[in-house]
Order: sequence, then structure tokens, then C-alpha cells
Amino acid sequence: MENFKFSTLEYKRPDFAAFAALAEETKRRIESADSYGQVRDAMLAYDEAGKNFSTDTTIAYVRHTLDTTDEFYDKENEYINNTFPTIMPQTLAVDEALMNSPFRADYEKEYGKQCFAQKELEKKSFCEENIPLMQQEAKLTNEYQKIMATAEISFDGKTLNLYGVQKYFEHEDREVRKAAARAYSEFYHKHEPRLEEIWDELIRIRNEMGRNLGYENYIPVGYMKQGRTDYGQKEVESFREQVRTVIVPICQKLYEAQAKRLGVDDFSVYDEKRIFPDGNAVPAGDDDFMVGEAAKMYHEMSPQTGEFIDFMIGHELMDLKNKAGKASTGYMTELPRYSAPFVFSCFNQTIGDMQVLTHELGHAFAGYMAMRCQPISDYYTVSTDIAEIHSMSMEQFAYPYAERFFGEQADKFRFAHLQESVTFVPFGVAVDEFQHICYANPGLTPKERTLEWKKLEEKYMPWRVYEPDDFFDRGGFWYHKLHIFLYPMYYINYTLTTMGAMEFKKKEKEDHDKAWTDYLNLCKCGGSMSYLETLKYANVSNPFEQGSVERAISVAREELMNSKFMA
Repeated sequence: MENFKFSTLEYKRPDFAAFAALAEETKRRIESADSYGQVRDAMLAYDEAGKNFSTDTTIAYVRHTLDTTDEFYDKENEYINNTFPTIMPQTLAVDEALMNSPFRADYEKEYGKQCFAQKELEKKSFCEENIPLMQQEAKLTNEYQKIMATAEISFDGKTLNLYGVQKYFEHEDREVRKAAARAYSEFYHKHEPRLEEIWDELIRIRNEMGRNLGYENYIPVGYMKQGRTDYGQKEVESFREQVRTVIVPICQKLYEAQAKRLGVDDFSVYDEKRIFPDGNAVPAGDDDFMVGEAAKMYHEMSPQTGEFIDFMIGHELMDLKNKAGKASTGYMTELPRYSAPFVFSCFNQTIGDMQVLTHELGHAFAGYMAMRCQPISDYYTVSTDIAEIHSMSMEQFAYPYAERFFGEQADKFRFAHLQESVTFVPFGVAVDEFQHICYANPGLTPKERTLEWKKLEEKYMPWRVYEPDDFFDRGGFWYHKLHIFLYPMYYINYTLTTMGAMEFKKKEKEDHDKAWTDYLNLCKCGGSMSYLETLKYANVSNPFEQGSVERAISVAREELMNSKFMA
């Protein structure tokens, strides 16, 4: 399949019955095996079939998100979401047979223990009672995604989607920024009744899943589904507190300096994205120009990234342009049949486009390397708390190339990007704490939940001010964060891994060759180790240790505070 292109790949509906039958046959082969070789052969054949099966499901998902109004792929995506949970008993039975096999030690010796740790989590986080609940969950999350993807906001004489209106948050005219923020808020306010119902149902459904598995609520299940094997809620709580005491004061100073630069005494949420009074850095060319410059950058960065970007472009594995009906999200996913990542996003001619070309392609590069370095597909995908280090660190490695994308505005880009990397962290931990509050307190009314978000903004983002009586002013801002609806307990990963990325920034400044070697090792090892083991392997600090946030952020803080833009 060397000459494949994503746009022309044939889609075949995944054969769930056949895959379930294969799982049952694999289970029998493992249980009746007389040697390790027989177990290994059975598992490798099953793994190969699994790669084909998951590729078919991914093609349907990607094409659904490319155009959420396409009825064929909408129905295919719905079919897959409804049917997938029904074969989980058979797939988990394969894992159970392998874990109980007398040849388990031989398998572990060849492939490592992490696959068993992951299989144990999958076993503990599933029961057949939850199948109909998982189907309901998928239906609700798909509805939320459709509401976001089909947004039509009348502004500036145009009909814009959510990505389109966000471009105006950087507009030179403060009244235009204010009006854009109001239009954005009004979209969520308009849909508040249904969004309240969706979130209320998701909390109920997910907490019921948790109770069916023997837990008080969904939170422990959410942690397991994120693949967390060596830390829990207490560690996350201690990290959030480090963010509050170390990073929030830095952000306060950054926004005070920004208000002074802009010449405003009443700094508001609609001023946050306007970093410079004479305008933020903007890409020096159109979408195709940005991709072309990214290709040059990756060729200069290393032989591995050069080979990678040629593969991505040659096989049409990126869809980045914004268009109507396209899901309002950005992601990297994998097509394991082709050892290929796929990157999806929506360009909007801001510095965010550069972040896509580094963040999502950082994910993709890690997947590309893992699929070529790891022996089994269990290790192609990494735990989510590690995955974001790949992406955020790639953003830092791209800093020396900023002139290619922004010309003489490159310093503006670097400052704005670094500031956003730091100021994002308090918001990220607030999203995490909000989810903990909602699942732990299911009796809260929708309006009470929104009030809890308002309290978290006061705790982690005390600089944030909205227009009086605005929907966001009373706590509605959380509705825009799709991860809360779609990917429960995920969002803390972005903040943990920001620490890893800041540490790579520090390493890069001290010794580029060593920093790049550590980064390559991080990418190549895929999901073959636990979170803390992977950090150690890549020479990255444990973010839960006291003082780790202070150390990780030190170089970024120094660069920001000593920048010419802070004068």
C-alpha cells in the first residue's frame, strides 16, 4: 500500500461479528496452547486483524468529522459507536486468557509488562451492564459535537463557525473584539438548555457506569480509561495546588503587563487574545504556504522528521483547512494498517495555525515513530498524559524556525506562544477540578454547576473579567470546552505535559543534541512503559514532586519576564 492516499482509501464497514468470532477463536488457541510459540502466533495474528479492524473504524470517524452533515458517515459513525461496546466481552476474554496463560511470563519477557497493566485497566473499567450506557454516552457526545460543528454565527456581514469567529478575538478594534466575544457567548447561551440536558445526562450515565463497576462515581473509571497506572487523585490535587501557588501569580503579572501595553484600565476577557497593541503575529502566507514552510522546517530539524513530513504530505494525511460542516476540533489519530498517523484541524489564519503544524504534527511524529519501533499495536498508542509531551515539546523545538512562518513578527509569535503556554495551565487545572466536582456531586443543578465554574475562575484565573450579566460572566464559559463532554478526565494531561514541554525547552537551551535524543527516545518508546517510567526513560521530571512546577517553569518565566515586550 505504498502509494495510498487517504482521500481515495476504500471504506468497508467493520465486520464486528467476524472480529468477535476471531476473538473467541484466539481465546481458544491461547487456552489450548502447548507452547509459548503457539500463544505468540495466536496473539500476533489477532493483533494484525485488530490493526485492520481499527483502521476501518478510524476511516469512518475521520470522514464523519470532515463533514458532519454527510449522512452516510454520520450513520456509519453512529453504527460503530453503538456496536463497538457489544464485542468488548469477547475482546476482553482474549486479554483474560493471555493474563491467565502459563506462558504469560514468556510473553511479558518478550513484550514487557505494560501491556498487561493496560489490559488489567481495561478489564477493571468494563462490565456488560455498561454496554447500553456506553451507547447512550456515544449518542449524547455525538449530538454535542454536531451542535458545535454546525454553528452558524452572523458576524461582520458573514456567517461564521466557531473557529471563524474566534479570529476576531485578536482584532485591533476593541469594540469588534467585544462584539465577537458577545456573539460567541450568545451562541452557547442560545444552546444552554440542551447543553445543560446533555451534560446532566452524561454525568448520570457515567456515574452509573462507575457504580456498576463498584465505585461511588465515575472518577476512578475515568482515570483508568486514561491509562493511569501509577498516580491518582491525590497526586493530581497536589499538582493543581502547585499551579495555584506558582503559575497563577506569573499569569497575573503577564496580564497586568498586557493591559499596560494595550493601554486599558479595565482589562477584559476579550482583550486576552490581543497580545500587542499594533497587532498579533499573523502567518506570512496562506494555508498552503504554511504547510510548505512546515515541510522545510521538518526537513531541517532532523532526518526522522524530514522522512515523516514527506510521508504525511505524500499520502494526504492532513486535513487542515476550515470549512462549513467540519467538526470544531483538532486531533491526531492512527491508521495502523498503513502505519500512518492522520492530522485534523481547522486553520483560521492566526498563530494557532502554527500550533497545529507543531502540536498535532508532534503527536503524529510520535505515532509515526512508535509504529515503526514497537513490535505490537498495544504500544503504538501512548497514555494520554505522555502523548501531550510529544506535541507541546514539538512546539518548543519549532521556535528557531518562527521567522519562516512569521517573518519579522517572529519574536511576537514566540512571546505570545510562550505566554499562552503558561497562562493556559490555570485554565487547564480548572477544567479538571470542575469535572471532579460535577461527578462527585451529581445532585448539583445545572445552574449550580455553572456557579462552581465561576468559583474556579476566581480561584485559578482571578484576572478574568466578562461583560456584566453576560452568559460567560455567570460561569458559562466552560460549555465551550468539548473535552468536558467528549473526553472525561483527559484535560489535566495538557497541564501535566506543559511541565514536560517546559522542561524540554530548558534542556534545548542547555544542550540541543541531548534534548533531541531524549525527545526521540520519548517518541520511539510509544506506550511500552507506564507514565512515570516513561518520564524517567526520557530524563523528564515527575510533575507531582514538590518543587517540580517551579523548576520546570523557570526558563519560560525568565524569558517572559525579561522580554522586550514586558518593558
